[in-house]
Amino acid sequence: MTASGYDAHLAQLNVATLRFPLDDPRMAPFVEMLDTVNAAADDAPGFVWRLVEEGSDDATALRPAGEDVIVNLTVWETQEALWGFTYRSEHLDVMRRRRDWFQRPAEAHLVLWWVPAGHLPTTGEALERLADLRAHGPSARAFTFAAAYSAAEAVSGAAADGAAPGPHPVAEAAPHGS
Repeated sequence: MTASGYDAHLAQLNVATLRFPLDDPRMAPFVEMLDTVNAAADDAPGFVWRLVEEGSDDATALRPAGEDVIVNLTVWETQEALWGFTYRSEHLDVMRRRRDWFQRPAEAHLVLWWVPAGHLPTTGEALERLADLRAHGPSARAFTFAAAYSAAEAVSGAAADGAAPGPHPVAEAAPHGS
């Protein structure tokens, strides 16, 4: 995990339903890109952490959302850092070809939420946030790039709802000392 000067980090879950099994030759271009894209993420400015299966370099064998669904769970210092990696790196090549390998999602497949710096979200926590987004739409608790919330809004939203901070208290997403 990368050290950071932020009090809160942005967690991201993306789920994708495979069109074919990963060992199908039609998936070979995707599988061949994994190491390059994961290395780009690991080296990207603002990257903090990504889920990997124990003994592996990625999480493609983990199937917490179903046998034909792969998950990508990451943590970033800021929304801008995640956006930069997603749309301004090798990852964009995967995005452009995603329909070759994944079914078109019928509902939200990406969710963002703020976590305290140092917290590593579980797949259960991440899937619960995705379910919240699907059931209630974007909120400070579970949102998207298009309908984003700041870490401060996440804290004030929880307070306004009368929610106890629970395992996800965050102060603000500004660097320490600024």
